[in-house]
Amino acid sequence: MTTPDNREKRPTNELEYEPVVALETQQEQAQSQPAENEPLVKLKTSNAAVNSTISAVNKTVRQPIIAHLLRAAERFNDRLGNQFGAAITYFSFLSLIPIMMVAFAAGGYVLASHPTLLEDIFAKILENVSDPTLAATLKNTINTAVQQRTTVGLVGLLIALYSGINWMGNLREAVRAQSRDKWERSPQDQEKFWVKYLRDFISLIGLLVALIVTLSITSISGSAQALLIGLLHLGDIEWLKPAWHMVGLAISIFANYLLFFWIFWRLPRHRPRRKALIRGTLIAAIGFEVIKIIMTYSLPKLVSSPSGAAFGSVLGLMAFFYFFARLTLFCAAWIATAEYKDDPRMPGKTHK
Repeated sequence: MTTPDNREKRPTNELEYEPVVALETQQEQAQSQPAENEPLVKLKTSNAAVNSTISAVNKTVRQPIIAHLLRAAERFNDRLGNQFGAAITYFSFLSLIPIMMVAFAAGGYVLASHPTLLEDIFAKILENVSDPTLAATLKNTINTAVQQRTTVGLVGLLIALYSGINWMGNLREAVRAQSRDKWERSPQDQEKFWVKYLRDFISLIGLLVALIVTLSITSISGSAQALLIGLLHLGDIEWLKPAWHMVGLAISIFANYLLFFWIFWRLPRHRPRRKALIRGTLIAAIGFEVIKIIMTYSLPKLVSSPSGAAFGSVLGLMAFFYFFARLTLFCAAWIATAEYKDDPRMPGKTHK
């Protein structure tokens, strides 16, 4: 029998477990989180005009559109958007070599099946090329294309397939880097070697199909528009010409929209928000059309000079690939940082 004086007391100085950490109160949590309305520029001076300018800047950056743009730019820079864009540009330009080999072989098959065309080309070379050495080099190159068309075509096709799969893998990883909630890779992002290549191969086929569809839409709609204008005799009406140009521009933007919609929807492992995806894809489609217009007008001027004739087309292609990559990655960051109310995710499996 124990009494209040002689009963065993529970030891308190040696515990086999860690004491429970006190929970943070709502006030402590609120203090640890940054304020949403915190000003961008924290500076006060004795000059009233400067303070008014700083206040106007802080009010401007609180606007939803400007705030979203700043969030997207911050994510793009923090997640190495420029570096990823340069890498995509490099692999895009490198992939042109096997594509040129396939085109070289295709030209060889065409010339082999049309001997008269081959003789006409040789005659044109002799007429237009005054240097005998250069003319002989061109003739030997064409003969090589005809004689070795099968070997060059198969080798070029295999290399094009390999480089295309790697290009798709780099594009996928770059888009995922901008789209993931966290910058670090999760265990779900680690794939087996053959699974990764199979997934990239399927994505490459899907991208080629999307390109064929968009190019077909642009070509068919342009031909239909020209045919309609000719049947209705509307080509001579001056005030209708801007309207026809706008129709063609809208069709081209729609084709771009389909291409970027596929990229932003299928390449990331998670499914983006619907409103963010639709609006971000529209921005990418319009931006891509602006890039094409700028390149259309600037490239002929670039190759008109003697130095541009040698390197202008190469620089133009590199600039086109680089701007395409940066636009794609920035819009991916824009979609990932969107904060719209009642914006459900697109259907499909989501990986965080």
